[in-house]
Order: sequence, then structure tokens, then C-alpha cells
Amino acid sequence: MSNATSHFAPPSPRPLSLGVIFLTLYIDLIGFSIIFPLGPDLLEYYLKLEGRTGALGWLVGQTDALAQTFGIASYAPVLFGGVLSSVFSILQFVFAPFWGALSDRRGRRGVLMISVAGTALGYLIWVCSGSFWLFLLSRIVSGGFSGNLSVATAAVADVTTREERSKAMGLVGAAFGLGLVTGPTLGALTAHFNLAASMPGLVRFGINPFSVPALLALGLCLINLVWIAARFKETLSDASRAGAVEPRMRNPLGAILGLKNPAVRRTNLVAFVFSIAFVAMEAALTFLATQRFGYTARENGLLLGFFGLCAIVTQGYIVRKLFKFASEVRILAGGLGFTIVGLLVIGWAVRPWMLYAGLTLLALGSGLVNPSTTGLISLYAGSEEQGRVLGIFRSLSALSRAFTPVLAGVVFWRYGSLSVFLGGAVLAAGALALSVKLPTPVK
Repeated sequence: MSNATSHFAPPSPRPLSLGVIFLTLYIDLIGFSIIFPLGPDLLEYYLKLEGRTGALGWLVGQTDALAQTFGIASYAPVLFGGVLSSVFSILQFVFAPFWGALSDRRGRRGVLMISVAGTALGYLIWVCSGSFWLFLLSRIVSGGFSGNLSVATAAVADVTTREERSKAMGLVGAAFGLGLVTGPTLGALTAHFNLAASMPGLVRFGINPFSVPALLALGLCLINLVWIAARFKETLSDASRAGAVEPRMRNPLGAILGLKNPAVRRTNLVAFVFSIAFVAMEAALTFLATQRFGYTARENGLLLGFFGLCAIVTQGYIVRKLFKFASEVRILAGGLGFTIVGLLVIGWAVRPWMLYAGLTLLALGSGLVNPSTTGLISLYAGSEEQGRVLGIFRSLSALSRAFTPVLAGVVFWRYGSLSVFLGGAVLAAGALALSVKLPTPVK
């Protein structure tokens, strides 16, 4: 009887695959990064439409004054783009820990669906942003719901063993890199299709020259929502949910300083210092290539595409192999070492090939650092707090993106390109010194 019963027993449900999480992240990051190449054109369009009035006039006035203060008036439009992107990053800094903690208590799948639906709402507002304040509102809504990355990363921790954890985090990095290569490319391609010009009757509904990229981002978000509903199975056990703290909005700096585990605090500090160096490089790289080698927008696009492909190969393949032979702490130290050398090579590059050589080293370095830090934080934390702790980790990354592009731009135009990359190398060296005392996690 028992044999017959076991023979006809229904099979246990299959666990969520990493492939499902990868596609969830990839689709999300394409939509997120479509806007990247549109910043200068967005500013030009809304200035022509509204002039220097309202919220737009105030923001432009502030960035113009800042540019004049530092004697970098020609940098003012780019500075405005940095300030605008900071709005999104600051909101991500505030809300990422909350969404992560909520997923610890309520489950990953439901929170992902809420955050993706909220992001879709932000894109829908962008589609109809016939005025600057509506565009700004779309960025605020999207930033407030930007918990997808930390929640999906926590799902990776749920479905992997401690031995496989950091290796799997490389897959998260590969999805991130691939999305950030695909998204800007699609944004640049679709920006040429102006619905406001081809269908003037739609202008009264807020349709604008950037509605096609916004519609593409919205469509991808809705596809992601359907994908999660159909394929994303809940990864968090009832026992882990029961042990999680009740989520609540709080001062994000208080959440960071309130981390009780010293290893988690130190790893977050390492990652934050590294992120400042890396974001400064991102902000200054195309300006250096244009100033030093006369690169056009097309050549800069190829340069960034090359860097993205190197990062994808590193995080999707190389790092997964390395974790079989070395610990996260050693790989982290190696990655920071490659980062230091890469930044110095770029800073002193006198030939284009040196620029590419430095980027190769930098892609290898960042490709080792990111999954190592993510894996370490996940391994140091308990199963009942993965979302909260990884949310804080992503929150710090957002904080670095909130202020570093503006700061790096000011340093670049005031003190020269070399100063940005030397400063980045010094910061990476500081992160390396901090990483030396990290304990090897128990597996």
C-alpha cells in the first residue's frame, strides 16, 4: 500500500531556477537604462517648451549657479543631467531597504510584482509627460518603487546553497551588465521616432518626442510583470518569514548604522568606497575620451559597449570559475587590485589602445568585486534578513550614484581628467585596505 501511495504521489514542486531570476533582472534593467542617452535632449526639449519657469527653471538655475561657482559654465547641461539622475538615486537609497525588508516578511514574488507594477506606472507617466513636472513625477514614482534588484538578489540567496551563493551572484552581475548594454542602445535607436511630430493630435494627451522610448520601457515592464506572475515561484520559506522583523520606513542611514553584524558593516563600507571610485570613472570616461582622443558619440558608444561586454564575460563566466578555487575575500582583494591598476592605466593613457587596456582591467576588477561583496553580505547575514541586508547594500550603491557623478564632473572640469582617475585609484586602494580584515564566511 505504501509503495502504491508513493508511486502515485504528486511530484514536489520544482524550485525557482536562476534563469527565471536572470531574465527578470535583465528585462528590468533594460527598461531602467533606456533613458541614459536621452538626458541632454530631454533638457533641450523641456527648455524650449517651458523656458526657465517652474520646477525646470529652478533646477536649471541651481545647476547654472553651481557651474558658475566652480568656473565650469560649459558643463552646466551635463551637470543638470547629473542632478536629475540624482533624484532617482536618492529615492532608491531611501526605499530599497524597505522593499528588501518587506520581501523578508511578505515573500519575494508579491513584493516584486508590486515594485514592477509601480515602475510601470512611472513609465506610463513618462509616456504622457507633456510637461517637465510630469516627467519629474515619473522619475519620482520609478525611484520610489525601485526595489526589484535587491528583492531579486535576495531570491538568488534563497535558492542557492552557501557554497554556490557567490557564484550565483555573478549571474546577477551578468544580467546587470547585459541590461545596461542593451537599454541605452535601444534608447538611442528609438529616440529617433517622434510620435509628437508624426501624430500631432496626440500632443494634447501629453505625447512627446520621447514617448517611444518610454513606451518601450513600459512594454518591457509589463512583459516582466506577466513573466513574474507566470514563472516566478515564491522562494522564501515560512520559517524565514516568521523570523523576519516587521518592515517599516526609517531613516536609511539609521538602517545602515544599525547593522549589528560587524562583517556586514565592513563589507558594505568596502562596497560603498569602491562604488564611489567606479561611478566617478563612469561619469568621466567619455569626457576623457572626447577631450584626449577626439572621440565622437559613436566611438564613445563603442567604448562603453566594449566595457559592458568585458563585464558580462567576467561576471557571467570567469568569476564563476574562480569561486571554485578561491574564497570570496581573496577574489575581492584581487578585483580591487585590478581596479586600481585599470584606473591608473586609463588616467595616464596617451593612446586609445591604453584606454581599452585599462577598461579591460577595470571590467575584470569590477566583475570580481561585485559578486564577491554581494556574496559576502548574503553569507554573513541570516536567512530571515536577506532582503533587508541586501536592500541596504543596494541602497548604498544608489547613494554613491546620487552624488558622485556631479562631484566627478566638477573635479574633471576644474582639475583635469587625471585627477578623477587618480582619486578613484586611491579610493579603491582604501577599499582594499578595509577588505583585508574581512573574515572568511562559514559555508
